Amino acid sequence: MNRLTLAERIVIECGIYQKLKLSQIAKKIGKTPGSVSREIRLNRTFALGEHPCGKDCCFAGECKTKSLCGVKECSKRCVACREYDCRDLCSRYNNTPCSILLKPPYVCNTCVRRRKCKADRAYYIAQQADAMAKRRYSDSRSKIQTRGKELEKLDKLVSPLILKGQPLTHIWSEHGEELGISQRTLYRYIDQGVLSVGNIDLRRKVAYKPRRKKKEISEGFLNQEFRKNRGYDDYLKYMEKNPDMPVIQMDTVKGCREQGKRLLTLHFCNTNMMLMFLMRDGKADTVVEQFDMLTGLLGLEEFHKIFPVILTDNGSEFKHTRELETTDDGKKRTKVFYCDPQASWQKPQIEKNHEFIRYVLPKGKTLNPYTQEDIIVLMNNINSIRRESLGNKSPYEATADKSILRLMELMGLHLIPADEIRLTSDLLKR
Repeated sequence: MNRLTLAERIVIECGIYQKLKLSQIAKKIGKTPGSVSREIRLNRTFALGEHPCGKDCCFAGECKTKSLCGVKECSKRCVACREYDCRDLCSRYNNTPCSILLKPPYVCNTCVRRRKCKADRAYYIAQQADAMAKRRYSDSRSKIQTRGKELEKLDKLVSPLILKGQPLTHIWSEHGEELGISQRTLYRYIDQGVLSVGNIDLRRKVAYKPRRKKKEISEGFLNQEFRKNRGYDDYLKYMEKNPDMPVIQMDTVKGCREQGKRLLTLHFCNTNMMLMFLMRDGKADTVVEQFDMLTGLLGLEEFHKIFPVILTDNGSEFKHTRELETTDDGKKRTKVFYCDPQASWQKPQIEKNHEFIRYVLPKGKTLNPYTQEDIIVLMNNINSIRRESLGNKSPYEATADKSILRLMELMGLHLIPADEIRLTSDLLKR
């Protein structure tokens, strides 16, 4: 099967929401139903359900069984016991996944029970499916393709000749057909240490210094054209004319200073609800991809209704203003404004809300091990905290807009019971 493109995956996602059959979706993208089925099952995103006391049994929430361990005097419910795992002792233990995940379309995107469902869920999100597929393809290509007896045979042939002082070019020209790999691959195998010889056995290789990648200069600091007519003063004037228009503040959260995954955060000022999306890096194109993903998920009209005005800082990741504000076919989806340089106080709500993230993910801790499923868990805990400014309601409870509620449903967001909220570093164990 040819690799699917992001555009084709968006068609699959839209088809799922339209409740089309897999054969109908396949016809739209020119693939077989089996290919679409494999794509969904292989690249769906899983979201953990509610597991009372950390138990994944479907009866855990209401189970009152006691003394499975044989100690009749014990008054504690077995599901809450820390000495024994009731799942190993109970004959009623059942962790069978929801039947919806076992039949087409294999995801919960359109399930009417998903908001109140306590079982593990799965969603097909085109953007995340595309990233997952690319990562899997990259990992498979980076692995050693020659294994076992073939690798042993290769080592027995090449290593003695290298130890005799023969150049690799000479060895490959003489035994190329016998080796069955390219000269470049042979260099790579030696560099990765899979043969008996190493780089130190290559006369010229040890004299070469490792190539340094040219450091990219961020255009965001050199070119400020993207701020034209979109500065903070322009924002204030616009809001004077449109006082009832909701404002969403946008920012990113880094893990470590080096390159790696980032969080894109979108904060609704009227309800204090914050959305978070895990991105593979902090580049401007990646932020645009998130906007495209949300537009494909919601539709242009709904996107514009939920995100009419966005206020953000001057980071280079937000410099592609035109791409953020409009779709590929030139249709307007939002309006973006920028704070003054070094003036994060101009968007105080999102800066304050980032403190909750740092309770769980402190500064300096890399985000690379985490997935969007982990971030959804973090999001649910943060947005379930009651706020005095909201009349002691949580952001989730204060949200009444039908479009935003639909977005929450699509993302698998739900309220966490007040006493079960956790905002410590052990919430996400990686």
